[in-house]
Amino acid sequence: MNTAAPPRQEKLLTLLLAGVQFSHLLDFMIILPLGPELIRRFDLTTAQFGALVSAYTLASAAMGVLGLFWLDRFDRKRTLLAVYAGFILATLACGVASSHVALLVARSLAGACAGLMGAVIMAIIADVVPGERRGRAIGTVMSALGLSAVAGVPLGLGLANQFDWRVPFWAIGGLAAVLWLGLLRVLPPVKHHLARDPEASPGNPLSTLASPSLALGWLLTFCVVFASFLLIPYLSPFMVGNLGVASTDLTWVYLGGGAGTLFAAKLVGRFTDRLGAGRMLAWLLAGTVGPHLLFTHLSPAPLPVVTSAFVLFMAVTSTRAIPTIALVSARVPPALRGRFLAVNMAASDGASGLAAWVSGLLITTAPDGALLGFGQVGWMAVAVTALSLCLLWTFSRSALPLKAATT
Repeated sequence: MNTAAPPRQEKLLTLLLAGVQFSHLLDFMIILPLGPELIRRFDLTTAQFGALVSAYTLASAAMGVLGLFWLDRFDRKRTLLAVYAGFILATLACGVASSHVALLVARSLAGACAGLMGAVIMAIIADVVPGERRGRAIGTVMSALGLSAVAGVPLGLGLANQFDWRVPFWAIGGLAAVLWLGLLRVLPPVKHHLARDPEASPGNPLSTLASPSLALGWLLTFCVVFASFLLIPYLSPFMVGNLGVASTDLTWVYLGGGAGTLFAAKLVGRFTDRLGAGRMLAWLLAGTVGPHLLFTHLSPAPLPVVTSAFVLFMAVTSTRAIPTIALVSARVPPALRGRFLAVNMAASDGASGLAAWVSGLLITTAPDGALLGFGQVGWMAVAVTALSLCLLWTFSRSALPLKAATT
C-alpha cells in the first residue's frame, strides 16, 4: 500500500469516492429520461438531443487523453478536489442554462471533468487501499451504477415532475458540494507517486502507451466495454418492439436491473479479492456469453420472465468493470497510474460510443417497431468477449510484474 490509511478512514473514504461516482453517473443518466421535456422546451431535433447525450461521453474521453500529460504531476487529493469543483459548477450551470447551446456547453464541461474524476478515483483506490481489499473497494465504488438506476434516476424524475427539469441538476450539484467538503476533510494527501522513479519520468508522456504491457491493459478495457455497449443502448427498444414490454413497465424492469447490479457489484468485489482479479474477470467474461445470447434471442414473454433475463444480463455485464480495473491498476507502477487510468477511462468512453454507433449500423427497425438484426449483434458481442478473454490471457503474462507496481 502506498499511502496508509486507518481501516475506519479507509471505509469512509471508499464511501465518499462511491458518492462522487454516484453523482457523476446520475448526472450522466438523468438527461435521458428528461429528453421529451428538453426537446419540447428548447424545440430540439432528435439530432440535437443526441448531441446533448453524446457530448458528455465524448468530452470525457477527450479529457481523459489530455490527462495523460499531467495527471501524475500533482497530489491526487488536490487534483480530485479541483476537477470535482469544476464538475459541480458545470452541473449547476446545466440547471440555469437558457438555451440549447448553453446546455450543450455545460454538459460538455461536466463530462470533461467527470472523465478525469473517474481516473483519479481509481488511482486513489489503487494507491490507498491494500491489494487484498482493493476489489471490494472498487466494487463499492462501481455499485454507484446500480444505486443511480434504483434510487437516483427515479428520485430525479420525481423532482423534475414535481417542480421543474432544472431541479435535478441543482440537487446533484448540492449533493456533490457536500461530498466535496467530505473529501476535503477525510481524504489524506496522496502523493507517493511523486517520488522519483526511473520508470516515472519518460521523456514523452505518450511513451506510456509504447509499452505493450501497458497498452494491452487499456485495449482489454476497450474490448470489455465495447462488447457490453453493442447491446446496452438498444435494450429498451428491443424489449418494447420485440418482447412486447409496455413502455410504462420499463421503469420496473430497470429498477430490477439496477438492484441486481447493486447486489452483484458488492459480491463481485469480494470474490475479486478472494480469487484474484484476473481469474474473476475470466469467469465473468465466460459467464456473460449465455445471458447475452439468451436475451438477444428471447421471444415475447411475460414481464417477470423478461425482467429476470434483464436482471441476469445487467448483473453479469455491468460488473465486469470491477475486476478489469482492479487488474490493470495493480499492474501499473504508481508514478504512471493516474495517466494510465486516464487513458483507460478514455478507452472506456470511446468504446461505449463506438459500439453504440456500430450497432446502429447493423440494426434496423421494422414498421411495427421491432429491431431486426439484434440477435446477430448478440453474436458479435460474444465474439468480442472471446477476444477479451484472449487479451486477458496475454495481459496476465506480459504485464508489468507486480513487484514493479507498489501496491
